[in-house]
Amino acid sequence: MSFRYGELESAIVDSVRNAVEGRDVAVAFSGGLDSGLVSAIAREYAESVTLYTCGTANAFDVVMARDLSARLGLPWNHVQISKSNTEARIAELITATGVSDPFTISYELQLFCVCREAGEDVVVTGQGADEFFMGCAKYVGASDGDYEVLRNAGVERLLNVSVPCERAIAAHFRKELMYPYLDRRVLDRVSEVPPEELRPADMDSRKAVLKEVAVHLGHPYLAERKKKSSQYGSGTTDIIRALAKERGMMYNEYISSVYDGALQGMPSRERGAVVNARIDPIVKLEAEGILQKAGVAPSEAIEAMYRRIVSDGGPGFLGL
Repeated sequence: MSFRYGELESAIVDSVRNAVEGRDVAVAFSGGLDSGLVSAIAREYAESVTLYTCGTANAFDVVMARDLSARLGLPWNHVQISKSNTEARIAELITATGVSDPFTISYELQLFCVCREAGEDVVVTGQGADEFFMGCAKYVGASDGDYEVLRNAGVERLLNVSVPCERAIAAHFRKELMYPYLDRRVLDRVSEVPPEELRPADMDSRKAVLKEVAVHLGHPYLAERKKKSSQYGSGTTDIIRALAKERGMMYNEYISSVYDGALQGMPSRERGAVVNARIDPIVKLEAEGILQKAGVAPSEAIEAMYRRIVSDGGPGFLGL
């Protein structure tokens, strides 16, 4: 009986082979399914494969990656981050990319550190699997409408924010960054999978299709891997929060201060204040989409609202 995801499997294998064949490559390795499957396939075709994991000394990703590297029989390097070097790395990342968004910085800091450390010219990443194989926890339990919004927003952010930032990181270190899961043929085959087979019914069924591919390729242990988002699994977020607390700042305010110090050489309070607020994520996505089409930055919209509150002497126009 033929494997129901046979064409998708072939596309993934081909995309990895085309990226690594006959080359010495580094893998940005979290110890999870995405990078684990890429690594397992790459070792069959590359001249050499070396795994790099960024994280604190006892971070979840580091523990998982150390274990999986031994299982794969591939050399592994721990790129350690700590309170003593994180601020400098963030400043370097900002200088290299110009990125100021706190979430992007916390998420991309791991790849930045891996590219900084890797001796190989080619760096392979598992980026894209979460968005196209439905690996994010936010997809579980979402209503039909919210699921569509979240999925589309995730892909948009990946392609318009994450990938450009990562390309800038790679260029900064003169690396060639390879994305097997974003290969056109892979995405075409994913689009042919019935949506109900991709959409997770619970936390354990996330990336169910990719897990089946891993099992069929002879790596059932990869389907059992537990994973946290990189900024949490690596310990990055905890470090940044600790550094912010030491300076009496909120998380976003701290990142803003590092950004200004790296690019303008002056503290953020001389340029503007940081507003920290939690709102419904669906409302945020939809509103920012409207603002983007209008060419208005979220900060401009917030400041305009605050100015209106000041001029009116209250938030009556908001219906509150």
